[in-house]
Amino acid sequence: MKAKFLIPLVVFIILVGFLAVGLQLKPSEVPSPLIGKPAPVFTLPTLADPKKTFSPSDFKGKVWLFNVWASWCVACKEEHPVLMNLAKQNRVAIVGLDYKDQRDAALTFLQRGGDPYLFSVVDQNGRVGIDYGVYGVPETFLIDREGVIRYKHIGPVTPRVLEEKILPLVAVLSKP
Repeated sequence: MKAKFLIPLVVFIILVGFLAVGLQLKPSEVPSPLIGKPAPVFTLPTLADPKKTFSPSDFKGKVWLFNVWASWCVACKEEHPVLMNLAKQNRVAIVGLDYKDQRDAALTFLQRGGDPYLFSVVDQNGRVGIDYGVYGVPETFLIDREGVIRYKHIGPVTPRVLEEKILPLVAVLSKP
């Protein structure tokens, strides 16, 4: 009879253990299977001029950031001033991926807050985001000269992440 009561107690303790471990994890540090692999290939129209297109192969030989954003994204609004500041420093090219957004809303967002991107491409149906393993916006990828993804950041880029992780990697990857 006592064993009947011990089984639920043991199961409960195990579940509490899993919960405790899960609470220690950082969702912004979810490992990406794409790190160290070539960036997925695509060709998309630019936001400013849908007649122009961009493909990652256009940036072979350059180190660049690929920032997934949307006008409807609250966290994107948080990270926007950080990206604006980075763009002013001219330390790394930033390309935007406007994710599942309305063109007019995206253009208005950039007109109001400034445009840190060399340009943004439009991923209306989210297909490219899926190929890149995007969990949600914003997400940022650092891509090297060979077109290989070297770093992925989930969530808004903060000044601390920029200074401690992204810019040191940019410096290393930019060396001849």
